[in-house]
Amino acid sequence: MSQKPTHQYFAPCPRGLEPALAEELSSLGAGGIKAVDGGVHFNGDWLMGAKANLWSRTASRVLWRVGDGQYRTDQDIYALARNTEWDWLFDVKRTIRVQMTANKKAPIQSVEFVTLRVKDAVCDRFRDTCGERPSVDRANPDVRIHGFLDGTRCTLYVDFSGEPLFKRGWRVATNEAPIRENLAAGILMLAGWTPEQTLLDPMCGSGTFLLEAAMMALNIAPGLKRSFGFEKLKTFHRIKWQALLDEARTAAQPPHPLAIYGSDKYGDALKAARANLEHAGLADCVQLKQVDLMEVSAPTETGVLVANPPYGVRLDELDKLAEMYPQIGAVLKKKFSGWRAYFFTADPALAKLIRLSASKRTVLFNGALECRLFEYKMVAGSNRKDSAQADQP
Repeated sequence: MSQKPTHQYFAPCPRGLEPALAEELSSLGAGGIKAVDGGVHFNGDWLMGAKANLWSRTASRVLWRVGDGQYRTDQDIYALARNTEWDWLFDVKRTIRVQMTANKKAPIQSVEFVTLRVKDAVCDRFRDTCGERPSVDRANPDVRIHGFLDGTRCTLYVDFSGEPLFKRGWRVATNEAPIRENLAAGILMLAGWTPEQTLLDPMCGSGTFLLEAAMMALNIAPGLKRSFGFEKLKTFHRIKWQALLDEARTAAQPPHPLAIYGSDKYGDALKAARANLEHAGLADCVQLKQVDLMEVSAPTETGVLVANPPYGVRLDELDKLAEMYPQIGAVLKKKFSGWRAYFFTADPALAKLIRLSASKRTVLFNGALECRLFEYKMVAGSNRKDSAQADQP
């Protein structure tokens, strides 16, 4: 029996941001919200899925659940995929890519083999219904099909997003290892930053925190300058989508100077940040300055400082960081009384060497890399620690 999809969605996100994403989706009007490790399940009509793509700042993708069933063998998975009405979802002329993942409980020997079985099932379905098979494009497909296997169930999804949602469409310049946009937005949310508060990134690199903050302050939908996977499906409602875009454009504030500041020691990094801000039309919203972190001063009496400091791999890098971290603590203590400071890092040494008492630690994942977001409330004379009392990660 064929399976015609209902509007059940799953939005994956960087691990640690599930509560922030659940709150976002709730504010957008999603129903059936259930946060799980790695993302959030929700439901709603077609427009809800489109709205989540347009407005979510923390989701990595929005996946539309199109098939679900129990399995014991790869033949069961093939049958599930064969009975899913792919021909109702998209035209045979669209190129496809299938990507399957499985958790440790899945009783399969090869994810690659199961991926091929699902691909064959999709193509066989089209051959049966229209006499043609869709072509596969691994690099830039029109339709991305995702599948997930646990110990007993296989769930199939069509990617409603296409390219990952952290690809906002504004980045034209980058540094060596930029933080992804949705993770940066989530960190700002976890920091409790709001546009009424001053924001400073003293190690701004290509400006990801600054751009995300400016778009949040101006209520600019993060997906306003890009296209999405759902636009290539037969279920695409062009008139409804255009109305949603018009509404988002009307809701956005015109660019104007904001209390958002960025600085960096290196001119090349500031050049990249400035290029990205200009490409996004936000150059007048953010104040940039080339200055070493140790020379930075607070631009206002209170505010939020957020930074993604470098972390080392080679011994010489580790030695430099071991010198830098205590200096960061000294600068915060001396110049940022009344501020909240947030450092996102994969380096466990920061917590020990900065010599300040973290008021909060949040575990986040940057891809597969486990990281920490440390919060420091800078109250004069109250949170300095000596090295013997150094914080534990």
